[in-house]
Amino acid sequence: MPLDLAAPIEHAERRDPWAWLRHPLFRPVAALAILLLVDLALIPGFFHLEVKDGHLYGSLVDILNRAAPLMLAALGMTLVIATRGIDISVGAVVALSGTVAAVLIGGTMVIENGVPTYVSRIPMGYALAASIGAALLCGAWNGVLVAGLKLQPIVATLILMVAGRGLAQLFTDGQIVTVYYKPFFYLGSGYLFGLPFALYVVAFVAGLTALLVKKTALGLFIQAVGINPTAARLAGVRTATLVFSVYVFCSACAGVAGLMICSNIKSADANNAGLLLELDAILAVTLGGTQLVGGTFSLAGSLIGALIIQTLTYTIYSLGVPPEVNMVVKSIVVFLVCLAQSEQVHALFARRAKGSTA
Repeated sequence: MPLDLAAPIEHAERRDPWAWLRHPLFRPVAALAILLLVDLALIPGFFHLEVKDGHLYGSLVDILNRAAPLMLAALGMTLVIATRGIDISVGAVVALSGTVAAVLIGGTMVIENGVPTYVSRIPMGYALAASIGAALLCGAWNGVLVAGLKLQPIVATLILMVAGRGLAQLFTDGQIVTVYYKPFFYLGSGYLFGLPFALYVVAFVAGLTALLVKKTALGLFIQAVGINPTAARLAGVRTATLVFSVYVFCSACAGVAGLMICSNIKSADANNAGLLLELDAILAVTLGGTQLVGGTFSLAGSLIGALIIQTLTYTIYSLGVPPEVNMVVKSIVVFLVCLAQSEQVHALFARRAKGSTA
């Protein structure tokens, strides 16, 4: 009978009752749980849910709905960071995507059967396609600069961070463009089966992305490029094509997020839409356990990280704390995340633990 060398390891894992503490999602889930417990104690009726007009209402639903654009941006950012990259143009792509949709849809009043009705300037499907197309072009631009010209990702995407928002402001002459076409509002503020429609969009994109990285070799290729791009290229991985693709995907996610934001507020504000969203997306990815040095990544962790950020924001506002404090809290969180990912800090604690044991 052949020896099963894996059996002792499996038995050891079964005998370890604390193995779940080492799960990659333990820390982000624990952080989200602590935040929710704080809200339960300090915010009356935080977990209260009720049904009105066939829709589910409550603080939890609001957090999920408002976190949807950030979750989409975090999904795209996860794959970029996994390849040792960074994309700080996400907020500009959000502004540009929403602006294109708002300008093309707008809302023209016509009289139908004696009733004034707003209609779209062009078919809404074309407007949405043009908006996503603009986002894809932005991603292709970043991909060419990073994968083709070998520019540093932060420098390459900084160009679009400035130029993208500038283009959006040129399209609107620096004004806020209001949308009056009601079917467009469904994307950001509509409901399906009692839940916000935006959540179904996030679930579809997250599910499709997870399917591709888990059930195909794509996830392995992304990890290989993030760990050692030279070795991955020598092993036959088309690293340039892969890096180009993840930047296009990241901008596509940002484009859909821009549509959600524009639909929710019923207007396009090229100056403020998506402002600093790229920083929140990066923070969400790191809170979810993805290392900034590339390699391993967690899509589920990034989604949880986005929920942590939105819950934290909701908590600060609900407690009457000045909004400026939100940025201070986020900076503290970034500092703690950097410490948690620092090899020097890990080595320091390891030496102290070894010394105390001795």
